[in-house]
Formats: sequence, C-alpha cells, structure tokens
Amino acid sequence: MDDWSDYLVCLAVAEAGSLTAAANELGVSQPTVTRRLQSLETRLGEPIFDREHGQSRLTPLGEKIISHAKRMRDEASAIQRAAVAHDQSLSGLVVVSASEGLGADWLPRALVTFQRANPNIGVEIAIKNHPANLVDREADIALRWNGPGTQQSLVGRRGATVGAGLYASRDYIERAGEPAKVEDLADHDAVAWSMNDFFGWPSTAEGSPVLPRHTAFKANSPASHVSGLSAGYGVGVTSHRLARQCENLIRILPEFNSSMDLWVVAHETVRRSARIRATYDHIIAQMKADNAYFSRGESSIL
Repeated sequence: MDDWSDYLVCLAVAEAGSLTAAANELGVSQPTVTRRLQSLETRLGEPIFDREHGQSRLTPLGEKIISHAKRMRDEASAIQRAAVAHDQSLSGLVVVSASEGLGADWLPRALVTFQRANPNIGVEIAIKNHPANLVDREADIALRWNGPGTQQSLVGRRGATVGAGLYASRDYIERAGEPAKVEDLADHDAVAWSMNDFFGWPSTAEGSPVLPRHTAFKANSPASHVSGLSAGYGVGVTSHRLARQCENLIRILPEFNSSMDLWVVAHETVRRSARIRATYDHIIAQMKADNAYFSRGESSIL
C-alpha cells in the first residue's frame, strides 16, 4: 500500500528545487527525503526526477504526480480547516504569523492579556519574512501589510495605519549636515532595505523620488535597519514607532510623511473556530487601542 505522504515529499522536492532544500522545508534529514523518494520510484517503476548537479527536475511522470499531489495537499488542508472551524471550544493552539518588527516586539505584549484571560489557549508566534500560506495552514492568523492578499478565501480587517518618516542619527547629522530640502538627499548616504523600501523615499514637488547616490548600509530586518540608522550609516525611512526607540535618532525633513496599513488576516473557514475568532478580534482591538503608537510612535499602551 502506498504511503500517501511520499507524494507530498515529492511535491516538496519539486517546489524547493533540491533534496537538501526540501529536507530543510520538511524538517527532516536529506537522507530521509532521498530514501522516501527512491522507495516511491521503485514502487512506480520509473524515475520521478532527473538529478543533475544537485538539482532535481521533474520527468513527464513526475509532472503528472505533482499535479495530483497539489490537489492532495489542498484537500488535506481543507480537511484540517474544516476540523478547526468545527471546534468551538476556547482551548488549543493559535498560530499567528508576523514580520520580525511586529512579531518580536508588539505582538507578544498585545497577546499576553488575552492568554491570561483564556489560559487554555496557547499562542505561537511565527516570524516569517514572506507571507504565511494561510490556505495550507502555515498559520491561523497573519499580520500583513496593505491588505489581505489576492486569495479569495482570505478575509481581513485593517487594524492600524503605521506612520513613517525620514530619520538619521545625531552623529551622522553632525558629520554630514542636515538636508534642508528633498533635493539635498542626493548628497547623503542611504540606509536602505535589501528587498525594497517599504515606505518609499521623499519626492520633489514634481513627484520624482530623490534617492541618495550612495547606499552605505542595507538590511532585511526592521531591527537591523533601525540599528544601522542609529549607528550613523546615513539617512533612511523607518516607522515612527521604531525610530522613537532609539534616543539618538532625529527626524529630518519632517514635512515628509509616509504610511502603510496593517491588516489582520485569516482563512474564512478557520476564522469560524472560537479560539481563532477570539484571538483575531483581540488583536484588532489592541491595534485600535494603540493607534497613537502605530501612527505617531507615541508610547504604547501595552
């Protein structure tokens, strides 16, 4: 009899691109992935992947198997979601996904009163640099920027608007001078995001963004980015809430304002669960109550 999970191992290899990457994704050893894949190929009598230079490419049979495996995964996820939705008890685990900036800072404080009021509910915070797949139940609830995403099965509410501005350290300003107008930024050093600049840079009256000619520091995490500003690498755009945590940061070109909306998102089926719905509503309420913290960087009420 087939072990149906072997097909999901094949799917992981196809999506990850290699046996090692799939093993990391599945949380098992690379030899385990190899053994299960070889066992399935032996039962089927044909190879599923062509392997060359450490990479795995699907054979024609493999293409057909992966198509079916994706449907298997979707159905398994649907069964899990239905079971969660059916549970109306205020007990069990709730997994909340968030980016590092919120997940390591604000979210633990926001959920502590909820957990104390509901001691049978456990809270897990999953820090992810990419949006959690709520359809496949990587998380029950996700904090996302600027909307719930494109999947129609997801529902969300805007919880807060996060304000941002242009900041630099006092040391940097003393060394390089303070820009008096947007055009002056071209002569300064930038502290930027590795992926993209979420909040954007100031623009001229004609609408053209003015970027510093030299990037002195890049980071892919909010904590590292604001630390780069605090260390004096240059100027950069960050949220008021993070900037106010660094005493030596000052706001420059204060007429420049930027913002992004922060949403709380869940799968429409999963949100019917009593514990998930209660957690979802609590996060929304805490964001609304802490509006000044998110929008202007004032002290959090938590």
